[in-house]
Order: sequence, then structure tokens, then C-alpha cells
Amino acid sequence: MANKHRGEIEATLNGVTYKLVLTLGALAELEDAFGDGDMLALAARFEKGRLSARDCIRVIAAGLRGAGHAVTDEDVSSMQSDAGAASYVDIVARLLNATFGGEASSQKPQGEGSAAARNPFAGTP
Repeated sequence: MANKHRGEIEATLNGVTYKLVLTLGALAELEDAFGDGDMLALAARFEKGRLSARDCIRVIAAGLRGAGHAVTDEDVSSMQSDAGAASYVDIVARLLNATFGGEASSQKPQGEGSAAARNPFAGTP
């Protein structure tokens, strides 16, 4: 079971429930992957609420690796969810909310697509 106080979430991919967490190492990996110089720049990137498929792959893969799963980005790119494409964005939004906190979990979506429009960094400077 995921420990929300440690920033963990659970997600089901390929019919298997996984724990995901963005550890400090996973965040450093994402900074490098996205070319962001620090965590605030990384937060600002995701604050825009726009995610590419590649962004989702990188964040989900980093979260899985942070929780100890030996997966590559390529492994994650072929994983399927019963709930379809919107579920990938939901996984990323929940993971970012668990990592960075804030009041985003109670915010209403902005614009189209509930999970895609969620702002995971409300109140982040």
C-alpha cells in the first residue's frame, strides 16, 4: 500500500498494481531529462498543465524506478492501462501532487480534460 506521507502513489499498468514515488534521485533524473536546472524549474514546467506522451513516460518511469522497480522508459512506453490514455496523465498528476503537495488535489480542472488540466503545483513560487 502506498504511503501518501512519503509521496507514494499506486497505479495499475498491464494489470499489475505498482507503487511509484519521485525520490530525490528520480527528481534529479527528471531535471536532467527535461534540461531543467533545479526543482523549481521542473515544477514550473509541469505547472503549465501540458504533458506530452514522452513527458508521461519519463515521469511514470522515474516514479517506478524511485519505488525500486527495474524498468526503462522503453518498458513504460509499452505498458497499458485499462482506463486508456487519460489514465497516464492522471498517474502523472497524482504523482506530482504527492511529491510537491499543495492544494492541487482539491482544485477543479482548468480547461478541457480533467486530469490533463489539473495544476499539480498550486502555490509553488
